[in-house]
Amino acid sequence: MDSTIPLINIDYSKYDFKQDTKYVYVAEKGLTRKVVEEISAMKNEPEWMRKIRLHALEVFLSKPLPTWGADLSKINFDEIRYYVKPTEKKGRSWDELPKEIRETFERLGIPEAERKFLAGVGAQYDSEAVYHSIREDLAKQGVIFVDMDTAVKEYPEIVKKYFGTIVPPEDNKFAALNTAVWSGGSFVYVPKGVEVDIPLQAYFRINASNMGQFERTLIIAEEGSKVHYMEGCTAPIYSTDSLHAAVVEIIAKEGSHVRYTTIQNWSSDVYNLVTKRAYAYRNATVQWVDANIGSKVTMKYPSVYLVGPNARAEIISVAIAGKGQHQDAGGKVIHLAPNTTSRITSKSISFNGGRTTYRGLLRVAKGATNAKSSVRCDALLLDEKSKTDTYPYNEIYESTASVTHEATVGKISEEQIFYLMSRGLTESKALTMIVMGFIDEFTRELPLEFVVELNKLINMEMTNAVG
Repeated sequence: MDSTIPLINIDYSKYDFKQDTKYVYVAEKGLTRKVVEEISAMKNEPEWMRKIRLHALEVFLSKPLPTWGADLSKINFDEIRYYVKPTEKKGRSWDELPKEIRETFERLGIPEAERKFLAGVGAQYDSEAVYHSIREDLAKQGVIFVDMDTAVKEYPEIVKKYFGTIVPPEDNKFAALNTAVWSGGSFVYVPKGVEVDIPLQAYFRINASNMGQFERTLIIAEEGSKVHYMEGCTAPIYSTDSLHAAVVEIIAKEGSHVRYTTIQNWSSDVYNLVTKRAYAYRNATVQWVDANIGSKVTMKYPSVYLVGPNARAEIISVAIAGKGQHQDAGGKVIHLAPNTTSRITSKSISFNGGRTTYRGLLRVAKGATNAKSSVRCDALLLDEKSKTDTYPYNEIYESTASVTHEATVGKISEEQIFYLMSRGLTESKALTMIVMGFIDEFTRELPLEFVVELNKLINMEMTNAVG
């Protein structure tokens, strides 16, 4: 572990707080054709998007709940509100937002982060993007960073060309749900040869109870371009469950480089069911850097389809599960072209009876000659009550492939904790130090500001582990 990273006292209220918000519109509970049409009408969408939504609703209603992963049987789709509009307009400065919404993001530190180290920021509050901005010099180079609703209106030809081509509604029940009721999310377009030198960031906040958040993100990196997109997610704790079902689609054209970093800290009453997928063309690189902390249930498997020669994929996934939590996460890579390479690294930590699951797929198609891949799954158990599972699926149809798979499960010994406590650390800080060292491969991929934030979150979780 990097000793320069401070161990910080946690202000729990930074994440678990609620704001009394005067909503402009709150949809009735339940998912019906009327609700979907109202969402489309309130957004003043073109007819082609309304048709996409209604088709996706039919797909959602026709598909059963998946039963192969975490337990989803307690989700009551009739008790969820699928659209909650917090404000009439998006702000181009933080001062333009309603006071309670502005205060929420100030407590989360987003305006400060924008000033210090971000090329662009988007903020979503419940169903709607409430703020978006991008650095002026990037906009002049043709970089587009807006919310998806704006993209449908201002860049319809690009959206029509790519929307739903990487993750169609038929892919799975929750992709269909997202396509039917999506709202907000980010649209990123990077022109040929343009490199966005510092990250773009979006922040997604659920504030209302019984709320569903269904952002849709579409990233297109043209030939030879480069971009790093980061997102953070939080929600306060309610006595009723909320649902987060996002879809992310990435198109990485020839020679481009796309990195997508997520640090989520959903509260323990959120079902987090997300589909993230990228297509990487010739000589392109796609990296998913994904941390899952909090939520009641997470099912998320960022995937890359290597569709062009010499394309490269890297997936680094971290999951931390405490009491009453099941983190079912991992990654998928599909090799479809010659000389492609991939690496999947999964780290999971379970404590207080929590359960983590690695679920991954590596497929090398016939004709994807000289493909190379390595998969590594490491699990850490902090007590006897917790569980971890590994479900790796390796489907190799090409004899020239070089594939390795490694999995380990370890426990923290009392001797380790005793040694660190004898040096003056509290038990929770000793656990934090061990966990941060365990996920060092992940933290090395983060900007320092994100490492400090992750350290805070893990310190909070480890306090719960010994509390």
